[in-house]
Order: sequence, then structure tokens, then C-alpha cells
Amino acid sequence: MNNTEMTQKSNNDYITNNHKYKVIVIGVSTGGIKALKTILSVLPSKFELSVIIVMHRHKDADGYLEQLLDNECKMRVKQADEKEEITAGVVYVAPPNYHLLIEDDGVFSMSVEGAVNYARPSVDVVFESAAEVYGKGLIGVVLTGANKDGSQGLKIIKEAGGLAIVQKPETSEVSDMPRAAIAAVKPDYVLPLEKIGPLLRKLESNG
Repeated sequence: MNNTEMTQKSNNDYITNNHKYKVIVIGVSTGGIKALKTILSVLPSKFELSVIIVMHRHKDADGYLEQLLDNECKMRVKQADEKEEITAGVVYVAPPNYHLLIEDDGVFSMSVEGAVNYARPSVDVVFESAAEVYGKGLIGVVLTGANKDGSQGLKIIKEAGGLAIVQKPETSEVSDMPRAAIAAVKPDYVLPLEKIGPLLRKLESNG
């Protein structure tokens, strides 16, 4: 594996960590449906981590995204609900037109505060919130998309001891988000899209 596909640490460093990852947070925008299907389709139904997705979409979007992913993935996929307890093995999607937050007791809350990086839900908001709760038990993933949403949140995840993964910009439908993330923080992994799902499975099995 070359240096553009993995930075800072070797695989064995992660396999021998004393902590176990608990949650994966994924930020994505333009090109997101294809990217999410590619990653989630390789995760097993009994995946032991929770997955939280923030995708930029229209404020009046219906449940099409959740239903599509649920139909095509082995894990259960649903929209996150207010005061819902975060459960391992479930994929949660941030609802349109709300910022998604995670409380200290591991439940979701929603906010209608102003857009961040022109987006509500904002990737940065949920990344920062998750980092405060899960610290080194968190994996942050930034995928294809326009603008720089997610870059500062990924930096906060790294500062809290979590793991940072970024889609290789050259494999992104729109490379703005991955490039901004790489500029803001040195990711642990920069990978082509098709390699991210298998990495998450390895981290779940050995983390």
C-alpha cells in the first residue's frame, strides 16, 4: 500500500489498540448515494458499531435515501429520531433541515440553529458532537462532496483521539470535501472508495 492510501500508522497499530471503536460518523454530499451504497453494502448485518450519516440534501427531502439504503444493505438503515438511543448495528441518517447532535448519554437530539457551511444538517456539527462523547472510540469518514463541510469536524475527531478516514479525492465525484479535510488534518487513511468499507470491517473486527 502506498503512502497516499495510508498515512501515519500501520494496520497493526490499529489492530493492537486497547480501545474498541464504537461509532462511525460519515459526512457526504454530491455523489453521496453511490458512495454510501458502496461502503454500506460490504458491512454485515451484525456489524458491531453504530454508523451515523450526514448527507447534504434538500430540506423537504422525504425518506427515499433511508429506504434505498435499507433495501440494498445488510444493516438496518433508518432516519435518526429525537431522543433515540444510539444502538450498535444500526445505520442512522440525519434528518433533512436539522442539525444532528449526540448527547452525553448516547441519544440523539436535533437543532434548528442556522446553517453551518451552508448546510443543515452539517457534517461539522455532528462530527464535533460525536467527538465530545466518544473520543478515541470514534471513526470519522469524509466522502465526496462540494464545499468544506466536515474538515473542521474531522480535525476535532483527531484531536480527541479518534480515527480519520478520507476518500481519495481523485476517486470522488466532487473532490472539494475530501481535499478540504486533507488540508485541515493529516488523515490516518486516504483511500479509494471501494477500500473504505473493507477497512471499516477490519477495524470493527480487530479494533
